[in-house]
Amino acid sequence: MESIDDYVVRRLTEWSEGEPLPEASAAAPDPDPGLLLRYLDAQLQSRHLDFALRWLQARKEGFYTIGSSGHESNAAVALALRPTDPALLHYRSGGFYAARAGQVPGSTPIADVLHSGMASRRDPISGGRHKVFGHRGLNIIPQTSTISSHLPRAVGMAFALGRGVVTNDVPDDAVVVCSFGDASANHSTAVGAMNAAGYCAHQGLPLPLLLVCEDNGIGISTRSPHGWIQRSLSMLPGIEYVPADGTEPAHLLATAIEVAGRVRERRRPAVLHLRTVRFMGHAGSDAELGYRTSGEIVADYARDPILATAALLARHGVLSPAEALVRYEAMRERVMSQARTLADRAERLDSPQAVVAPLTARRLPQVSAAAARAGAGRERAFGGRPPETRQPMTLAQSINAALHDAMLTWPQALVFGEDVARKGGVYGVTRGLRKAFGGKRVFDTLLDEQTILGTALGSALTGALPIPEIQYLAYLHNAEDQLRGEAASLRFFSAGQYENGMVVRIAGLAYQKGFGGHFHNDNSVAVLRDIPGLALAVASHPATAPDLLRQCMALAEQEGRVCVFLEPIALYHQRDLHTEGDGGWLAPYAAPGEWAAREAPLGLVRQVREGADLVMVTFGNGVAMSLRVAEVLAREGADVRVVDLQWLSPLPAESLLKAVWGVPRLLVVDESRAGGGVSEAVVAALADRGFPGAVGRVNSVDSYVPLGPAAGQVLLGEDDVLAAARKLLRPA
Repeated sequence: MESIDDYVVRRLTEWSEGEPLPEASAAAPDPDPGLLLRYLDAQLQSRHLDFALRWLQARKEGFYTIGSSGHESNAAVALALRPTDPALLHYRSGGFYAARAGQVPGSTPIADVLHSGMASRRDPISGGRHKVFGHRGLNIIPQTSTISSHLPRAVGMAFALGRGVVTNDVPDDAVVVCSFGDASANHSTAVGAMNAAGYCAHQGLPLPLLLVCEDNGIGISTRSPHGWIQRSLSMLPGIEYVPADGTEPAHLLATAIEVAGRVRERRRPAVLHLRTVRFMGHAGSDAELGYRTSGEIVADYARDPILATAALLARHGVLSPAEALVRYEAMRERVMSQARTLADRAERLDSPQAVVAPLTARRLPQVSAAAARAGAGRERAFGGRPPETRQPMTLAQSINAALHDAMLTWPQALVFGEDVARKGGVYGVTRGLRKAFGGKRVFDTLLDEQTILGTALGSALTGALPIPEIQYLAYLHNAEDQLRGEAASLRFFSAGQYENGMVVRIAGLAYQKGFGGHFHNDNSVAVLRDIPGLALAVASHPATAPDLLRQCMALAEQEGRVCVFLEPIALYHQRDLHTEGDGGWLAPYAAPGEWAAREAPLGLVRQVREGADLVMVTFGNGVAMSLRVAEVLAREGADVRVVDLQWLSPLPAESLLKAVWGVPRLLVVDESRAGGGVSEAVVAALADRGFPGAVGRVNSVDSYVPLGPAAGQVLLGEDDVLAAARKLLRPA
């Protein structure tokens, strides 16, 4: 079967020998010759880079062959925009990348893409960690290959730009462009993002977003139903729908310029439905003949956007077919010359430390200084009564006060989520924030966790410091890839050049009385602990929760770290510890002058009770349970130490070892499940580091949390903790 490369060469040769050119489409606008030549060159560059990457793969020097061949018409979108417009690209947007680079003097797009495909440290965006279209100097934000997962971020970035939340180098009138494929348009993430864009447009909220669906009609081997993409995209409320065909370059260039201009001027979203074609299968390993006939494959060659551009140039006397062929072969040599030079010379990441460097890089002095800062205007924000002058507080009250202080300290901070603004949160934790800081900084969102997190991801890229709230821990799971695949991975896949620091507040864990069931009493944190680079803090006591929150804010600002601040619902309004009225779970709020001395750094555990016979290691609700059990054991003659982990990810293993060393018995009190729970990691960390004492653990049952009294049958109880502790203390 003839290759697409051979077909292009043959057709250009035939045209140059006198065979008639394809007929022009009706009423095609006259193109600008210079623009059309730049368009062709970007297309040629992208096509020959696809060929070169497959050549490198055959030599075992290239590792990624999902190409852009047939999609090169997306170069028109780049030419319709400015190089300062943020771009979040589909993995077939090679033409866009080439055209964008052509707008920025000194760019080296051929070497960029080759280094990326070779997993070379000289890849200018990922540093050898992934083949991805991205470049800081081109304002192309790298996206992972997760299907459509970048769309919520794009919506969030456009939303932030529309609200004027810009503190970095993104121009005020920028347009956010986001490309994706027709198959991924069906993914719930894409559907949710487009719904959110329409939701904003329906309310008249500015949203300068240009969505580009690159529709080649097939997702790997599954065809998109005829007419489906047009129907689904054209019915989006509040979003302008504009169709375009990649085989009609004059129309496409004019259409792209017009729609991009309207989005920029009107600050309203639009979707450009760009019909494309796919050549050479889904990827280098894809056996396309397994699901398409050779006749079908070859028939698509006539829709090659490169030939369409060459024909248009010839019809207008700008470039003859023979000259186009010379240009085609010259680009082949230019690309292959660089590929041959780079082959066998790739500088690869050569150690675990080199690979994870963007995730492990620390800015400790800066974080400490930021965590100790206090903002101006505290008297006004707190209504003349700063929290340190008030009565001892509950956990919910202390977090509320800390959020007020955070909004003062970080003027770029935004608080948003379901019911957080007017209502002040389901549990009152955000009460008063909207009144103190206004609706531009504290606002309610639609009921969609993907959109909430996407808004955080996008707004962080404009310079905001987002504090999104997920109303319940169980609600996170339909959106967790926004943290795993997008948020926490950005530093990794950009070699630290891009960051989206944020503090995601989540009300969670179990033990609510008279309310809930699984969706309001979720005791699993495994999915959060499994995300590289993410910092997971768990508040337990009103005395220390503000310190942890400030540390998360400082980490987000100074290290660009994605932090999750987990708040135990059952402890929000608890006042007592041992007996009614003892006030053991209340604490005064620390004044700013005390913050530096009270810092709760990432990686540091907290000892909350002294003891030498047994140490209980715990977190969250387990802290209160362990303290009560320790009192019972003290009456029985045992001296019990209690250690609050505070940080569940990264696990503070070294600090923990110091805190428990010398105690002969250790019990991990873990309210999460026995399988996949925190205790597994704690026990493994102690074993790895040679802890010599006897170790036990006690957990909740491997079960969803049922409604009502049945929850007590599967959740860890104080009787369970007491029994396990007594067993460890029993003489051998």
